[in-house]
Parts: sequence; structure tokens; C-alpha cells
Amino acid sequence: MLEVPAITALTILILSFFVGFEVIAKVPPLLHTPLMSGSNAISGISIVGAILAAGSDNGMLATMLGFIATAFATFNVVGGFLVTNRMLAMFKPREKKADAS
Repeated sequence: MLEVPAITALTILILSFFVGFEVIAKVPPLLHTPLMSGSNAISGISIVGAILAAGSDNGMLATMLGFIATAFATFNVVGGFLVTNRMLAMFKPREKKADAS
């Protein structure tokens, strides 16, 4: 297995933060909802990976980290769907209130 030095992994992580921020900052509001749906699908895949990590026989640390990853990924999926649902509700026409007369 190929071992990656810690400084290289940290550099990639920091660069991915900057690239991700720049990409997301330039997304027009019209495309936000489809991108949220796509990211929810990706988070769903990460839930499966986190469950596999939590259920592995690689030690207590892997089980704990897998559980934490499952909780955070689930929180991300639920929050993403709530945000998407709220944004889609903004495009629905409002119902007119009936007059009381």
C-alpha cells in the first residue's frame, strides 16, 4: 500500500478547501438546488462507507471514527434535504387567502 506523508496529505486538504470555496462561491443561485441534490447523493454514499468503517474489525478507534462519520454524514444529508425542500418551496406559487366578506 502506498503511504502518503502527513505534510502531503495536509497540503492536499488545505488546497481542497480553497478550491471548494472558490467553486461554490461562483455558483449562481439558479443552480444551487440541483447541486444540493447531487451533494446529498454523494453524502449518502459516504454514509455507506462510514457504516462499513464502523462495522469493521479494525479496532475500537476505527469503530468510533466510523460511528462519528455516520452521524455527521447523516446530519449532512438531512440538512441538505431540508435546505433543498425550503428552496423549492420558494418557487411554488403562494395560495391566495379567501376574503372573509
